[in-house]
Amino acid sequence: MKWLEDARSILKKDPAARSLAEVVLLYPGYHALLWYRLAHRLYRRKHFFLARLLSQLGRSFTGIEIHPGAQIGRGLFIDHGAGVVIGETAVVGDNCTIYHGVTLGGTGKGEGKRHPTVGNDVLLGAGVKVLGPIEIGDGSRIGAGSVVLRPVPAGATAIGIPAAVVRQNGRRVDPPASETLNQRDYPDLLHNQLAHLARRLDRLEGECGRGRSAR
Repeated sequence: MKWLEDARSILKKDPAARSLAEVVLLYPGYHALLWYRLAHRLYRRKHFFLARLLSQLGRSFTGIEIHPGAQIGRGLFIDHGAGVVIGETAVVGDNCTIYHGVTLGGTGKGEGKRHPTVGNDVLLGAGVKVLGPIEIGDGSRIGAGSVVLRPVPAGATAIGIPAAVVRQNGRRVDPPASETLNQRDYPDLLHNQLAHLARRLDRLEGECGRGRSAR
């Protein structure tokens, strides 16, 4: 039974969980999955209004919003869970871990597949935003606070805004320029400000140096 498998997975993953009863009775991430699985059944039978009603009830009780149209595999652990949002066309594989503040969202109002596909055994750190119909490969890890706008290969670790791969299958990698910050497409405002300050400092130091030479 999926509900029991979900509870056992949480008990195995969370060192703070002391018993199966504690998980079943006290974990909002587990409760959100129960609400989702009921709503998803209705959604698959095209009872869309009732599915959304259950989804909203679950959201009000847990602070976790999972659209009933999303596809979620076995053994998902939503740790803490406050502020988690999973969109309608999102897919989450088996044995994944999602921390609070994670969003599996879209980038517009397009039709069809609008949300991410997350593989098996993936970890999404606190506050991660994965946006658009991109794929997150099996066994990958996304660092807290990252914004993922491009696919992440299997076995990779990605961090940053926008996220770039820094490890692949346990080995450090230097991402090519095409996968690092693309200032034209995704401007990094902090990077731009620091670069501006560095240029200004160089100019001021140059002016001070010329002033001392004139004396």
